[in-house]
Parts: sequence; structure tokens; C-alpha cells
Amino acid sequence: MKSIFRMHNRFILTLVLAAVFVWSLFSIQWGTDLFHAGGIPTMLQIFEGLIHPDLSTGVLSLGIESAWITLAYAVAGMSLAIIYAFIVGILASGVLASNKTSRIISKVFFRGILGFTRSIHELIWAWLFVAAVGLSPYAAIFALAIPYGGILGRIFADMLNDVSAQPIKALKSAGANKLQTLIYGYLPLIWADMISYTMYRFECAIRSSAIMSFVGLGGLGYQIQLSLADLKYDQVWSYVFFLIGLVLVVDIWSNFVRKGLTERKRRHGFSTGWRSTFFAILLILGSWVYIRLAENAQLFELLSGKNFEYAKKFFGGLIGLNDRHPAFLDSGSWAAALKLTLETLEMSIMAIGFATIAAFFTVIPAARNIANGSLTSNKKWYNWFLYGIVRVVYIFSRSVPELVWAMMIIFIFKPGLLPGAVALALHNFGILGKLWAEVIEDMDPRPIQNLAASGASKVETFFYGILPMVLPRFLTYILYRWEVIMRTTIVVGFVGAGGLGMDFKLAMSYFNYTQITLLLLCYMILVIIADFTSESTRKAVK
Repeated sequence: MKSIFRMHNRFILTLVLAAVFVWSLFSIQWGTDLFHAGGIPTMLQIFEGLIHPDLSTGVLSLGIESAWITLAYAVAGMSLAIIYAFIVGILASGVLASNKTSRIISKVFFRGILGFTRSIHELIWAWLFVAAVGLSPYAAIFALAIPYGGILGRIFADMLNDVSAQPIKALKSAGANKLQTLIYGYLPLIWADMISYTMYRFECAIRSSAIMSFVGLGGLGYQIQLSLADLKYDQVWSYVFFLIGLVLVVDIWSNFVRKGLTERKRRHGFSTGWRSTFFAILLILGSWVYIRLAENAQLFELLSGKNFEYAKKFFGGLIGLNDRHPAFLDSGSWAAALKLTLETLEMSIMAIGFATIAAFFTVIPAARNIANGSLTSNKKWYNWFLYGIVRVVYIFSRSVPELVWAMMIIFIFKPGLLPGAVALALHNFGILGKLWAEVIEDMDPRPIQNLAASGASKVETFFYGILPMVLPRFLTYILYRWEVIMRTTIVVGFVGAGGLGMDFKLAMSYFNYTQITLLLLCYMILVIIADFTSESTRKAVK
């Protein structure tokens, strides 16, 4: 009975999500005027640049240098994020609290800090730091460290709270204090999972580091932006390929580390591989040395009197000091901002809808057990061919950040919600497809093989065998990616994709600080609503 009730909930949820997606499509005035006058020729030029990228010595040399800058910023930012996440995550878990009251206070207070820091996108943090202290590598590093530290800290806290109570009780009964319980009880049980998830977030930090260029900081994103401004699409794709290569290298290293952690945990407990540990330490030291010497970045310069005055003026402006009519206290400004908030919501729903449709039609050939015939007992010569093509498309799709996709798409479409939704969908389609394919690869093959043996067609096998088994995980990943997209919608708006981001950029350009505060409040409200909706819906799916 409970199983039937869950299936009913999932079916209703699927219909509701489909209806909401259709509703979002009505926000677009569909027609030929969606394209620029030269949009189609521009699209062909961009495609030609993809086929024939610029591989000249100068471009390749600059690509290698920019790739290292992107990597160095990401490594430095993640090293600070780990420290912040480790400390605040432990405090947010409440495992060090001495009684129930202090545990609740600790969890509420520190989880609130983590929630605030992760709710604001890293590019917004970069804008704020650059406005406060000027162009500096530390603006990019801190902009990465704060939101990624908030994300990691939240996950670390959840991991600590999910630890089995039995070994902790055994330690406490042996006389261990709170700190000893943490060091010898909690951390050894979650250490492997913490490292595994940190490696995953490091992959994401590479892409985030690339888009720091939008506020004037160097790296691959900066070169992509300059090439796009000069309409040199062959150079654009050259730098994009460098970014894809960088993400792939980190992805391979991450998979190697996670696989090693899983095997060692299964065989004889957790211990870090010395090669990976040595390489990670060398990479962190190399990144900080480069930032300090080659970039000539000095941390203490940020604390100078001049920068202090800039920061004081900027943050004072955000809270409305010396402003008689701050935007966040004006009803008309709130009405306009809430309209933009609704547009941002519509953009996010369109984006996850487009990504879901694209992933749905490509996920079957992308699963390894479909390609080798082990799931359906149906081996065809073209299965591996399709598998390779779709997997390459997935890698290409997810390796290019949303902002970079938006920079190119805005040359084709006129400014509005559609280019933003398409850019977000292009990036998340690859992520969603990869996650879905892994779900199919991990499923029990016996029910599917029985269906295929009884004469079911491919379509019947999918709809009556595969889909009912994987639908809960599919819905969970859709909701998770929508939650992530919601945080990113403001970023694609920076290049004219509409919503809160477009107005945020204008407010920054005109130094309208109280308007920035108003837009940030709307953005945070939107993220909180998305978090609550996503979490509540995921519980209904289970």
C-alpha cells in the first residue's frame, strides 16, 4: 500500500513539474524577432570557429598561461574554503556542544552563516570584493572561498550528524571528551566521504574560477571574453578547449582519488594515497607562491587605509547611509524588483525543463550497461558508437560554464529570458545526463532482462522496466539541479539574459548601492524558496 502511495506521489509530481514548465514557456513572445538580424549567420560563424579553432603558437601559449591562472585561483580559493568549511561545519553540526540547548543554538547560528554564504553566487561575491578593495587576485580567491566554504560546510555538518551513534557511545563510555570523540570517533568515519565530496566541488571551482574574468580578473574566461568582443570565434573555441581540458584533467584525478578512497575503505579502512596527498600539497603551495610572486598580490595591502575607506563607503552605501530614499525602503522599487524575481524564476524553470528534455532523449545510449548489452541482453554494433558520441557531448556541455555559454548565445538571440534559459540548459544538460546515466548503470538488471526475454520492445522495456525503477532518482536530480540553476540565473543576466542579473549589473555600473541591496534581498528570498521547495519535494519522492 505504501509503495502504491509513493508511486502515486511521483506520478502527480511529474505532472506538476511538467505543468510548471509549460507555464514558464508563456513568458516568452515566440517568433522570429527572438533572433538578432544577423543571428543565424553569427551562429554559423561560431560553429565554423568550433570546427577550425585557432591553434597558432601565440594563442596556445596564452591558453596555457591562462589555464594555469584559472587553476591557481581555484586551488587557492578551495584551500581557504576547506579551512572555513571544516571549522564552521563542525560547529554547525553541534557535536561539540555540551548540552541540548547549546547544541540547538550552535546548529541554528552556524548553519545560518553557512546558508548565507552559500546562497550568494561566487560572481556576486567577486563583484562585491572588487567594488570594495579593487582588482586583486584575492578578490577572486575570496569570492570562491566564501560560497564554496558554505556549501562544503553544510555537507560536512550533515555528514557528522548522520554518523552512527554506536561507536560514539562506546567512546564516551570509555571516558573520551568532546574533542577526543570528534578526532577519534566522528572524523575517521566520514573522512573519506569528506575528501570525495571536496574533490567534486573542486571540479566545479575550476569552472567558477574561469568566470571571474567578468569582473576584470585574469584567466581563461578573460581571454574568452576578449575574443568574443573582437568576434574572433576561432580563438574563443581554442580557449574553451583549454578549459574543457583543464576540467577533464581534474575530473580524471578526482575519479582516481574517489576510487582509491572507496577501495581502501572497503579493504582495510581509510588511509590517503601518498601520491595524491603529495600532489595536492604541491599544487596548493605552487598556487599560493604564484599568486604571491608572479601576480604580486599582497594580502596586507587589502587592509590599507585607502582600501578601508573604499570598503567603508561601499558597504555603507549598501545599507543606505547618507541616502534619504534607499531603494529597499521604496514600494515602487520593490514592485519592480519582484517582477524581475518572477522573471528569474521563470528562466530557471525553463532552463531545467530544456535540460531535462535533452537529457531524457539522450540518457539511454549514454549508459554503459545499455551500450554493452548487459542490461537488456541486446548487443548492437552501433551502441558503443552512440555511447561515445553522447558522452563526449555531455563532457563538452558541462565543462563550459553557464556564463561562457551565455556570452556566445547572446550574439544569436536578442536580450531576454530565452538566451539565459538556453545557456543554463546547455551547461546543466551534460550534468543531468551524466547523473541519470550513472543511475541506470547502477540499477538491478534482472527485471529488465526478464522483460526483454519475454519479447518486450525497446520502448516497452524503457517505459515499463527502466523508467519506474529510476524515476525517483531522476526527479531528485532534477530538483537538485533546479536548486543550483536558481543560484546561477543572476549570473547569466550579466550579459543581457534578463532577470535580476541584468538589473544587478546596471545598479553596479551606476553605483546605485541601495538598489544592489534590494536585488540581493530578492535573490536570497528566491534561493531560500527554492531550497525549501526542493527539499520538501524530494521528501515526497522518497
